[in-house]
Amino acid sequence: MIHILILEDEIPAQKKLVRYLKEMQQPTHLVDCLESVADGIEFLSKRPKLDLIISDIELRDGNAFQIFEEVKLPCPIIFTTAYHEFWMQAFQSHGIAYLLKPFSLDQFQKAWDKFLFLTQKPADPSTMIAQIHQLMDARGKTKPNFKTRITVPYAKGTYFLEIGQVVFFLAEHGVVFAEDRAGKKHLLKETTLKQVQAFLDPAQFFRINRSEVVNKGFVQATERYSKNSVAIKLIGVARLLICSQNQTPEFLQWMEK
Repeated sequence: MIHILILEDEIPAQKKLVRYLKEMQQPTHLVDCLESVADGIEFLSKRPKLDLIISDIELRDGNAFQIFEEVKLPCPIIFTTAYHEFWMQAFQSHGIAYLLKPFSLDQFQKAWDKFLFLTQKPADPSTMIAQIHQLMDARGKTKPNFKTRITVPYAKGTYFLEIGQVVFFLAEHGVVFAEDRAGKKHLLKETTLKQVQAFLDPAQFFRINRSEVVNKGFVQATERYSKNSVAIKLIGVARLLICSQNQTPEFLQWMEK
């Protein structure tokens, strides 16, 4: 029996993982499914019997890497995330696979097979190192599938919106809007920013807080908002957008790239 912990704050993603696990041939036991950093630290501090952790990176109250810095990990991790930029950090945190959302059953199966290979055979450090290098090389040769336009539903059908014309994305009250350079809001079919980020180029778009993602091309200036955060002035947007304290250092570095 393979004992598994899931760290995931979105219910549809939780259900998808449970469904995929049922497709695997090996018997599994879902020990728990947690949605926050705080719950993850508390649970793992008790040193439960685990064979595998399947973890999203952005959880309800912060970054999952905060958990892995606080507690000693008992097993490898398969990361499932909408973010492209954390893959190196993932492999430095017991990660053995990095699945970008939305991922298929076939992609999950490959990650599962790697888990079985690494855990059910005698450990050979040279073999494991070679596998990691192969994975990194393959990632470097794979072109990310970023969208250049998105479909927006309306009463009579759908229309197309150029990604490059979006100044920022906004999530509020369970829906997601894209605001274009003319100030028009477009109601998207996606219901979370994680779904939107899955098809955005991280070199061009940055999530500044839990509800907003900005387009670098429309960032005009920043102002000091508090001791550890900034307010962002976007071209064509009257109000200032506030970058969270946790995201501000990374946002400022991203703007200089």
